[in-house]
Amino acid sequence: MGFAVMTGGGPGIMEAANRGAYNAGGQSIGCTIKLPKEQSSNPFMTRIVEFDYFFVRKVLLTKYSYSFVVMPGGFGTLDELFETLTLIQTGILHNFPVVIMGTEFYKDITEMIDRMIAEKTISPDDQHLVKFTNDPNEACEHIRSFIHKNYKIKYKASWILGEN
Repeated sequence: MGFAVMTGGGPGIMEAANRGAYNAGGQSIGCTIKLPKEQSSNPFMTRIVEFDYFFVRKVLLTKYSYSFVVMPGGFGTLDELFETLTLIQTGILHNFPVVIMGTEFYKDITEMIDRMIAEKTISPDDQHLVKFTNDPNEACEHIRSFIHKNYKIKYKASWILGEN
């Protein structure tokens, strides 16, 4: 069993992702943050793990995930995206596909990546750390082929997520 983490997108998109996994009989674990506003749980999660701090959530998301799917979101989404890309870039995370959904929403990020390459603040190879698309099938295929090429999934149960 492997996990793909989705971040961003707000309640409507997150609920749709949770509902899809839930209706298909899969596990849909919500890793939420205690916030004064902006986030609430939906009824399509098989388990909810609530955190006090973003950094704890980020550590667990990267530890127990095999890919990230990023939807249009706010500061927290960008924080999770760039920390994950930095961990991949520096070799802390290996063979970890990141897909960003929403090419129009994130076009400034693609332009910034191009500028960082031009300014030589990142390597040209770093642009391949992330896949930008609007097509869910393309996103799934990218993750599937990336995982197939790079490793076999070995799943470890986590007590914090209520697994045995």
